[in-house]
Amino acid sequence: MHFCHSPKIWQEFPQLAASLLIADGIRPQVEVEERLQPHLHRARQRLSQGTESHLAEVSAWRRAYAQMGLKPTQYRSAAEALLRRFRREDELPRLHPLVDLCNAVSLAYALPVAVFDLDQVEKYLEVRHANGVEEYLAFSGEIEIPPAQEIIFVDATNHVHARRWTFRQSRRSVVRPKTKRVLIVSEGLHDTATTDVPALIDVLSEEIATLWMPPLHQAILTAKSPRLDFTISNHE
Repeated sequence: MHFCHSPKIWQEFPQLAASLLIADGIRPQVEVEERLQPHLHRARQRLSQGTESHLAEVSAWRRAYAQMGLKPTQYRSAAEALLRRFRREDELPRLHPLVDLCNAVSLAYALPVAVFDLDQVEKYLEVRHANGVEEYLAFSGEIEIPPAQEIIFVDATNHVHARRWTFRQSRRSVVRPKTKRVLIVSEGLHDTATTDVPALIDVLSEEIATLWMPPLHQAILTAKSPRLDFTISNHE
C-alpha cells in the first residue's frame, strides 16, 4: 500500500507539512483516560488565551479553505471544529481509545488528525483534487459525489475517505471495535508546521507504543519525498 499527496497539492500548498504513522494490533480493550488528561490540559491552557480562531494553526487552515473557494466559517478544518466543541463543552465524547487519544492530541496541537481503518482502504490513499466521479459514504448512509477539484482523500476504487481535505471523514473507514490496522495522518500549514506536525506524530507514536505496540511505520512527507510505501500483515 502507499500514501501520498498529488504533485498539484504540493504546488498549490508548498507550505504543507505532513506526517503519518501506521499501527497494527489496535484493540478497544485498553484504559486510555489518564493518558488523555495532559493533552486536554494543554488544550485548555491554549484556549484560555483566546478562541481557537486566534491560533496560528487554525488561521492557516482558514486561509487554505478560502484559497479552495470555501467559506472558512462554513467548512472548518477538523481541528478547528474539535477545538470549538471542546471550548464550549470542556469535554469530548469517548468513542474508541485510539480515536479518543488522537482527538486529545489534536486538541493539544490544534492540528487535524485523521485515523483510517486500513482494512477499508483499497491499495492506497491519495490526497488529490476530485475528478467528479468519486463516491463518498456519508455518516447518514447516503452516497455523495464530491465536485471536480474538491480536495479529497481517495483510494484505488475511487472511494473517498475524507472530503474538503480535513473537513470530514467518510463512514467507510472510521475506527470501529474490530479495527486492527490504522493509518494516522496529520497535516499543517502554519509557519512552524514543519516542526509541530512531526512532534505531534512523535507523541502519538509514543502513546500508541505504550497502549498497544510500537507503530510499524512513521514518516515525514515533503514535496521531494511525497509518498510512503508500506506493507501490513494479513492476519485476521
